[in-house]
Amino acid sequence: MKIVAINGSHRGDKGFTHFLIDKVATGATQEGASFETIVLSKHKINYCIGCQVCHTEKSYLKCIYEDKDDVKHIFDKMKWADIIIYATPVYLFNMSGMLKVFLDRIHSTGDSGKLQMSKSGLFFHHIDYELCSKPFALLVCCDNTEDETPKNVISYFRTYAKFMDAPMVGALVRKTGKLIGHGKSPEKGKKYPKIFDVYEAFQQAGKDLATIGKIHPRTQNRANQSIINIPPMLNILIKFRPFKKRAIEKAKTMLMEEVTSPNNGTNEGLKT
Repeated sequence: MKIVAINGSHRGDKGFTHFLIDKVATGATQEGASFETIVLSKHKINYCIGCQVCHTEKSYLKCIYEDKDDVKHIFDKMKWADIIIYATPVYLFNMSGMLKVFLDRIHSTGDSGKLQMSKSGLFFHHIDYELCSKPFALLVCCDNTEDETPKNVISYFRTYAKFMDAPMVGALVRKTGKLIGHGKSPEKGKKYPKIFDVYEAFQQAGKDLATIGKIHPRTQNRANQSIINIPPMLNILIKFRPFKKRAIEKAKTMLMEEVTSPNNGTNEGLKT
């Protein structure tokens, strides 16, 4: 089994996104899989400018930047993989701009003049199946606790799966990144012991991908669980504005205590 993770974080290998990818990689390699993480911030990636030269006879399915940046090299590694992991922090309710710029370059690999229908029955055009139709898992992280925060990213990749005939084999969504110290603050485990189970679940997700080719629903639920113990009744009340306002004030106090604490250390990873 060959797994390639695409790290779309602008913080590269210093952020929470990469920290979580490493957890998945540990589990996958323990089961004998080959695992490679491609950190987009370390590569030159030009914007697609919509010039359509790639759709002309002179430069058919060849981007004008093919010999000028690293995208083709990354695409070739993706074709080599059995499973791809698209990993990104949430930036303004969507994937990182870096990951979107990278994915836009797929435009040059398909012939928009050859119309066809996807397996899900959607009207589309020719694609490079070796690149676009790989089974893939999604890894998303954000600081917010709201379920609404990562929804755009999840929705995008569900649509991608339908048009590209690419099986989506799991979605790891880790919220509350700042609250748990972005994986770099061991003392946070004393306050939120569930985080250790979460990290074990991320490793198990790697094992699942290596052995059964998908993330088991039980593993996904563990990885995506809330790390804050909320009684059922309070979980209902928190949906009402007065109670939510009180919760926000409490969260402000907690964050202020974290910022002013002498053991707080670096604020690296606040976005990712």
